[in-house]
Amino acid sequence: KSPCGLIFCHELCVFVWIADCLLNLSYLPSSGCLIEQLSEEKYECMVCCDIIWVMAPVWSCQSCFHVFHLNCIKKWARSPASQADAEGWRCPACQNVAMKHPTSYTCFCGKVTNPEWQCSEIPHSCGDMCGKKRSGVDCNHPCNILCHPGPCPQCPAFVTKSCICGKTSRPMRCGQASALQCDKACGAILNCAEHTCVQVCHSGKCQHCQLQVQQVCYCGVTTRSVLCGTDKGGFNGSGHFCCLKICGKMLNCEAHRCQQVCHRGPCQPCPRSPSLVKTCPCSQTPLTKLLELGYSERQSCSDPIPSCGKTCNKPLACGSSDTIHLCENLCHEGSCGPCSLTSTVRCRCGSKTKEVPCAKIQKEDELVFTCEKRCNKKRSCGRHKCGELCCVNVEHKCHLICGYKLNCGLHRCQEPCHRGNCEPCWQSSFDELTCHCGLSVLYPPIACGTKPPECKNLCTRRHECEHPVFHNCHSEEKCPPCTYLTQKWCMGKHEQRSNIPCHLQDISCGLTCNKMLPCETHRCRRICHRGECLAEGSCQQPCMLPRPDCGHPCSAPCHKGSSCPRTTCTAKVAVQCDCGRRKETVVCAEAANSYQRYAAIAMASKLSDMQLGDSMDIGPLLTKKELKQTRLECDQECATLERNRRLAEALQIDSSSDPFNVRSASVYSDSLKEDARKDLKFVTEVEEEIKNLVELANKGKQSKRSHCFPPMNREHRKIIHELAEVYAVESVSYDSEPKRNVVITAHKGKSSCPNSTLTSLIERETAARAPPPIAHIKQHSSNTWSKMVKEEPVIDYFDVQD
Repeated sequence: KSPCGLIFCHELCVFVWIADCLLNLSYLPSSGCLIEQLSEEKYECMVCCDIIWVMAPVWSCQSCFHVFHLNCIKKWARSPASQADAEGWRCPACQNVAMKHPTSYTCFCGKVTNPEWQCSEIPHSCGDMCGKKRSGVDCNHPCNILCHPGPCPQCPAFVTKSCICGKTSRPMRCGQASALQCDKACGAILNCAEHTCVQVCHSGKCQHCQLQVQQVCYCGVTTRSVLCGTDKGGFNGSGHFCCLKICGKMLNCEAHRCQQVCHRGPCQPCPRSPSLVKTCPCSQTPLTKLLELGYSERQSCSDPIPSCGKTCNKPLACGSSDTIHLCENLCHEGSCGPCSLTSTVRCRCGSKTKEVPCAKIQKEDELVFTCEKRCNKKRSCGRHKCGELCCVNVEHKCHLICGYKLNCGLHRCQEPCHRGNCEPCWQSSFDELTCHCGLSVLYPPIACGTKPPECKNLCTRRHECEHPVFHNCHSEEKCPPCTYLTQKWCMGKHEQRSNIPCHLQDISCGLTCNKMLPCETHRCRRICHRGECLAEGSCQQPCMLPRPDCGHPCSAPCHKGSSCPRTTCTAKVAVQCDCGRRKETVVCAEAANSYQRYAAIAMASKLSDMQLGDSMDIGPLLTKKELKQTRLECDQECATLERNRRLAEALQIDSSSDPFNVRSASVYSDSLKEDARKDLKFVTEVEEEIKNLVELANKGKQSKRSHCFPPMNREHRKIIHELAEVYAVESVSYDSEPKRNVVITAHKGKSSCPNSTLTSLIERETAARAPPPIAHIKQHSSNTWSKMVKEEPVIDYFDVQD
């Protein structure tokens, strides 16, 4: 739509738009407008955006005639933003490059420095005649108005101007840029100097003559059809060009023909003329000397040239740069015979050589051959390698097609492979480009790859849901997902969730599925999921039926409809020694084997009694109850603890007040002790942290205190959990590998430190001390401890504290 409100065709709209842009780009302020704004103090400096007062020093650009404060334009000329090539500076208005920096305040015509302003005069003007050269091309009249800002007006004088060809003249305004052109033929002599120009009166040089003529070569054998005036300077009266063939004209001797290439002018004299031949064929002996020896004098060019009888010794075409082969025949006419030697022939690129018999080399060009080495240099594009065999090119041009996608994303570059970015796509469309709803329009011409215009209206496409649309019209094929908040059931139909965006389909509630599996024995343990619980295969959950021998679950994969397989039980069983100090968790099968050994030992111990006629009840040894009560064997430390306990009771000593109470060692498991022996330094640091945390919790006002350990491996986390259990401290692991860490929390009144630390216990065990005397222990006997006390010697209690 044009500014006046009328609707034109596309081509006219484009023309009006281009014309408007050109007018805006070529806009120059008029003198009257500048004078009015400067006088009324309404003109603003483009640099500082402040009013230019009538008394302020100014500077005017001679290209665009904009006016600036003198100080502002000085600062601008020195700033990096104004710098241009060739050490010049750019005008902030027209970007015209000037070499001289502004230094002084002058009037608009440049005659007066620091002009004084009078109320009746133009501001910043000297009040004298301008006198500057006008903008006209051929105008020589100076400007005759007073010193003024802006461009000088056109010259009012009229002069008589001739047309371009000079046949017509008429009066025109001086300095008018348009050239006068008549409707008559030019008539100027063309380049061939035979025909005249038939074009209408035109500017510039006339075109070359376009008539086709037949030209003959210098020797008169070959003809060609060319434009009239071609090779005009090469005409010698008989021909215009060289055909590059042997001339073949009969020489003056009328016996031989010219062997030169087609040439201008007459042929040279016969090279065998007696007046030109002064020596023998090998040029070693003058003919005058041969005449003295009795040879006859030559009378014509057909007479043979006498031979001197010496070896020819003329250089042959074979050989190399440092070795020259000579003709070995006697002095003779004509070409020299074949050479009997060999020549070193180098390939074209110079990387390889080979020996070739000179007899096979007929020409000088055959001294070079082509090797099989491929050139690995980069081509001009910088991406592909040359790849030619025996390459001798200085500039490796790439002849492949670029093929990269252009900036439009639709077409590919068809130029030869090149460096840098491809040129923009030159294709354009003259159809209107609209958005999807058609309300926003881009008018032609439209560059290839231009995206549809942005539309501010709501999307009018058909959507899957009926919720309100909140996104604007777009050019993408799919609309953005609907974010309207709704209520939806989870995938497992466990609960209905609220505030769920409409586009989300599969919602998980985070609960266990708990649906009955096809085996009708187990339930699905997966988190709320989509689809069937068992997509592939059958139920693999462990069977929970009790075993007939031990009562533990079967634990084999679900086997509905079949009996439990006979396998070894892998359930964990807790066993301990008789005194209760040693505690371990072993596999059920190992516990059964241990109990069988125990029963065999017990029966063997009674064998002697059975031989004497006594009976033995083996029922308790074969029941499941006894199997569950399988015991570990007490070790020397158990005996030490029991002996110390009895001594403490006999001496009436309170074991809780003893700082070296050995019983405190029972709070640490054997696996924890083993881990502490491997990394005692880490255990010491952890115990110190836990001890400090427990003391702070018990002494402080807060009910609990927490401490976070840095991320560590699984073995170290296990040590922390076991030590926290000894100190009655809560321990929890957070995060996932490899940043999984442990957080411990000590509760006031609940957490406490043991009598002896694990570190001190390990150090006492590793100290070089003799072990205390220990009485012999009879295993698995009802009177074990009574016999041990009777048989052991009396030992001082303080000698066996460790």
